[in-house]
Amino acid sequence: MMRPDQWHPADGLTLEPNALSAVTMTAENVVVAAGPGAGKTELLAQRADFLLRTGQCPYPRRILAVSFKVDAARNLRERVRRRSGSRLASRFDSFTFHAFAKRLIDNYRPALTGYNALKPDYRIDPRDRIQGEQITFQDLVPLALEIIEANAYARGGIRQTYSHVFLDEVQDCTGQQYRLIKAAFGGTTAVLTAVGDTKQRIMAWAGALDGVMHTFANDFSARPLPLYQNFRSAPRLRRMQNRMIALMDPAAVSPRNDLIGEDGVIDVLGFDTEHDEAHALAELIDGWLRDGTPPSEIAVLVRQQPHLVAATLGSALANRGVAFRNEQESQELTAEPAAALVLNFIRVIADDRQPEAYTELMRTAARPSAPEDEATRYNGRLKRMVGNVRAEVRGPQFRSEDPTAWRTLVHEFLNLVSRPVLTSMSTGYQQGTRLDDVIEDALTAFGRELALDGRPIQALRRLSEADAVRFLTIHKCKGLEFDKVVVLGVEEELFWGNATAAISEFFVAVSRAKRHLVLTHAQHRDRPAAATSVWYVQRTPHQQFLDFARADSS
Repeated sequence: MMRPDQWHPADGLTLEPNALSAVTMTAENVVVAAGPGAGKTELLAQRADFLLRTGQCPYPRRILAVSFKVDAARNLRERVRRRSGSRLASRFDSFTFHAFAKRLIDNYRPALTGYNALKPDYRIDPRDRIQGEQITFQDLVPLALEIIEANAYARGGIRQTYSHVFLDEVQDCTGQQYRLIKAAFGGTTAVLTAVGDTKQRIMAWAGALDGVMHTFANDFSARPLPLYQNFRSAPRLRRMQNRMIALMDPAAVSPRNDLIGEDGVIDVLGFDTEHDEAHALAELIDGWLRDGTPPSEIAVLVRQQPHLVAATLGSALANRGVAFRNEQESQELTAEPAAALVLNFIRVIADDRQPEAYTELMRTAARPSAPEDEATRYNGRLKRMVGNVRAEVRGPQFRSEDPTAWRTLVHEFLNLVSRPVLTSMSTGYQQGTRLDDVIEDALTAFGRELALDGRPIQALRRLSEADAVRFLTIHKCKGLEFDKVVVLGVEEELFWGNATAAISEFFVAVSRAKRHLVLTHAQHRDRPAAATSVWYVQRTPHQQFLDFARADSS
């Protein structure tokens, strides 16, 4: 343990003064207003490192971080592990609001009564609620709120557990989510750090509070600290963002001298049809990959319905052998430890060139708490099984194009790993059918991808964050960054509705790019067979948004 004045940012990073103040605050609540690329996630990771290393968060108390997206929660968790090491990071809990609410429900479920009472093996369903047996994701936060507001034992338990609380993207808090945090930690000794950016407030459709950062500052007597620097984007991209900021939040405009430089590329590409667009973009993306850009550094962003709007581009990429994955289907799955275990097992037995997957597989499936001789015997059995299954997969009788064949091998492997080891991977697996649901989701996703071409390695690439170009909605890209970003369909028919919400979403999209931003629009988009709502065939370029990119004369 070190004194606070001995601590320095991990990895030799230099923080701007306000960021350093927020990181090293000891007893004061803080609300940090920061634009894209200002390092909000890194600020929280460094703050966790400071609190853990200096004993400001004393053992056995913990730090709670609540984010809105699965990727953001996982990214923060991994950064803290890299900054602080596994031992200290084991006292850092990084959840989405839904995951945090589920943790509360699982720990204090008997506090729910009447219609909301739940059986120990309750399930979560995307749509339907069955009294006592099944709830939806939308029920999680209200039920957790009921527990915290009505049960003093639950409130005391959560307050004794966490000495510090982080709120990421606080501008997107809904009323119930904010009430949950306030009920759990308002008026306590817990120290709260909230970060957000009102220019990126894109969750108004889901009930995000207006002015929540100001409300938080008042309710928790939090000190406001703005961050000004954008460390993500190249100067040319920052100038475009600055033109948007001048319209959205004039007080936050950066001085012109801070944006000098010609680094960065912005392309505005117009097409007659989505087929012309797909052909040109597939060629462009294929060229980026051949030039050495990792697939994980390329993203295609769509305001909504990427499975429809980007379907033609997906077909064009598939024809070139370029792996891509639709994050609308895969993003949350890859954050599940059980799903990662299943896919790593398939990866290891299907492809000899997977040392990282093999290492992670053996680490995850290990039994560190078992006696040494028992653990050694188990590891030997696990290695022999993997070797035998590898040989079977390469044999003439194995039907590699058949999802059922892989499913059989996965269940044999999971039986060897054992149920206790699997349930220990996540607290959510210790109750109900969540573990079985995640395993089934992973196998279904693999089967869906395998059905496209019958090639297991290609199917795994399409499910991988590292090996596939990612298709995301703007809502799912919050907190992420990529070297090259394509915003598909900058058209009035896609960026419709409330003007403030539309420009906020467009700002989020363009600010994901570090060096190369491509904006496209088409005059005609055929109606997909799967479209079930209004679809405009004739399209109109969104001139206001495109002009932000074209006006680089400042």
